[in-house]
Amino acid sequence: MHTGLFHTLDFSGDGKVLDYLNIPHSVDRSPYFHVKVPICRIRNGSGPRILLMAGNHGDEYEGEICLARLIRLIEPGAIRGELTILPFANQPAVMAARRRSPLDNGNLNRAFPGSASGTPTERLADFLEHTLFPMHDIVFDLHSGGTSMAHLTTGLIEEHDDPERHARALKLLKALGLPHAFIARNGIDAPTSMAAAARAGAIGISGEFGGGGTVTPETMATTALAINNLLIAAGIAEHPFLPTSATSRKTRLLKLDTHDQAIYATRRGWFEPAADIGAMVEAGDVAGWYHDFQRLDMAEETLRFATGGMVISRRIHTDCEAGDCLIQLGRVIDQ
Repeated sequence: MHTGLFHTLDFSGDGKVLDYLNIPHSVDRSPYFHVKVPICRIRNGSGPRILLMAGNHGDEYEGEICLARLIRLIEPGAIRGELTILPFANQPAVMAARRRSPLDNGNLNRAFPGSASGTPTERLADFLEHTLFPMHDIVFDLHSGGTSMAHLTTGLIEEHDDPERHARALKLLKALGLPHAFIARNGIDAPTSMAAAARAGAIGISGEFGGGGTVTPETMATTALAINNLLIAAGIAEHPFLPTSATSRKTRLLKLDTHDQAIYATRRGWFEPAADIGAMVEAGDVAGWYHDFQRLDMAEETLRFATGGMVISRRIHTDCEAGDCLIQLGRVIDQ
């Protein structure tokens, strides 16, 4: 009654159901409080099994809005197979407009494999990795740069050691129709949703669809395009569901596999970038300048890239602390 996660969904039944995943969590104002995570199940016989999720981080809105809209648009007769939609996976973080849950400071994308007897975020991660992800062939987890980062619109997959699984993931990644995508190598033991999907036997696809804690017509159109394209490429749908003005483009592949591709703050300061997202740079190029407003007699520090590539993200906030990622590159592997 006071631990775990429970629900009343029948995952074997056809039709459309909108319900909740319930996580008991006592709080000061409500001793029998339940965290209620919305979940939608749409099933029409046998076929592909797809899980769409957003709100892994609460301040990343393109996926949240698109999946909420998709729930209202799709009816069972329009698909073949099973579609599960989690529009606000870390629901407390979404409602608080925060990256992490205000209930336990949990970062869902660093909480896998979770714990059935842990914090609300850990219990959700445990349910996703050990119950929900294994029921699906594909897990599509939609992200953006959140409140603090501007991010190039990119698809993402983790590099697989199994050539067949990697080829399948790469084919789906390119089917999203995005101009850029990158391949990361965080490893099978990583605490992320993509590693969890791999451990569960599913193909994990992700992406960064905007940033700054806001949405634009362009980022919304691109996110809708990627969702439509994935559902069609996976064979669960024959036509797009979400309205979009974006059109598919040939994907340019990038790789993110070393810490040298990012520059981090080592002290308090104020960051002035010299390159924006999408820029191509070479090793030694100026990445920006780091200012110390508390020492006006000290010249700004010139920051330079250690390697070449395309700028895929940069910090939005000028005010920085030691440990903040200031700017990051992807290494171009496919022109």
